[in-house]
Amino acid sequence: MALDELDTALLTLLQEDARLTNKELASRLHVAQSTCLERIRRLTKRGILRGQHADVDLRKIGRGTQAIVAVQLRPPDRKVTESFQAFVTSLPEVLSFFVMSGNDDFLLHIAVADNDQLSAFILDRLAQRREIVHMRTSVIFSHVRRPVVMPLPGSEE
Repeated sequence: MALDELDTALLTLLQEDARLTNKELASRLHVAQSTCLERIRRLTKRGILRGQHADVDLRKIGRGTQAIVAVQLRPPDRKVTESFQAFVTSLPEVLSFFVMSGNDDFLLHIAVADNDQLSAFILDRLAQRREIVHMRTSVIFSHVRRPVVMPLPGSEE
């Protein structure tokens, strides 16, 4: 089922400010509160809305240095990939990661206090893993995230 104009408007408003009450949403969209609530429930049930998230300023919590670490693993099998995935999930420095195809098996997005911590993370945590055959680290100078994401024109669920 495709998203209609009301669903899209709700998604936009909630991505801009997930703290808006149902009453505020209904008022802004000029619909009944019951309609608004039902649409939000439907979007949640369909898995389109998956929760509310706080946007944290990493610098203000002592994690002002970010990097992307590309990792190649060997041998390339499910057991090695799942084991490494469990390992990186446990690391507090890792904000998110991608399991990839192509030359790199993983891309890790990490945030630490400074370059010394970045170096320690690479040398003391990652380089100790026997399944890693190559790593490439890129320091992030600026990270801009799109605050509102909508379906592309013509895309269907």
